[in-house]
Amino acid sequence: MVSWLARMLALLFAVNTAMALEAPQKETILVVSGNIAVTNGPGVAYFDSDMLDRLPQHEFTTSTPWYSEPRTFRGPLLRDLLSLLNASGTRLYITALNEYRAQLPVSDTAKYDVILARRINGHPLRVRDRGPTFIVYPFDQDPDLKSETYYNRSVWQVKRIHVE
Repeated sequence: MVSWLARMLALLFAVNTAMALEAPQKETILVVSGNIAVTNGPGVAYFDSDMLDRLPQHEFTTSTPWYSEPRTFRGPLLRDLLSLLNASGTRLYITALNEYRAQLPVSDTAKYDVILARRINGHPLRVRDRGPTFIVYPFDQDPDLKSETYYNRSVWQVKRIHVE
């Protein structure tokens, strides 16, 4: 697990090196829009897999309603992604590849270590595995998280995040 200080230094370095985010070199897998100050397109931030994988990574093992056994998820903390983009707002509107939509309060990202999972049990998340990005809460760390409210916020195959 990467320390809090190391994560913050990495984010600080990323923001200080470019108020305009680097352009993706591969296929865009995530678009963040809305109230963000750091962009690489007109009012949006495009991310390819390498860009997301270069962010500080966080990992936890948790049970979910979608798998028969606990799984280990790894990816950047959602709050780190929002911090990198200097996002401001109270709500995230998440859209999946199949156009499923969910709302997530930004306060969840401060209260819980919500990650934008890129790996499961050490393997990259592919579209058929609920990837390439999957919002996952650490369900086993707080009994309150084991509810339909948080399960519904755990969108898989995330393609867009809009900040309001």
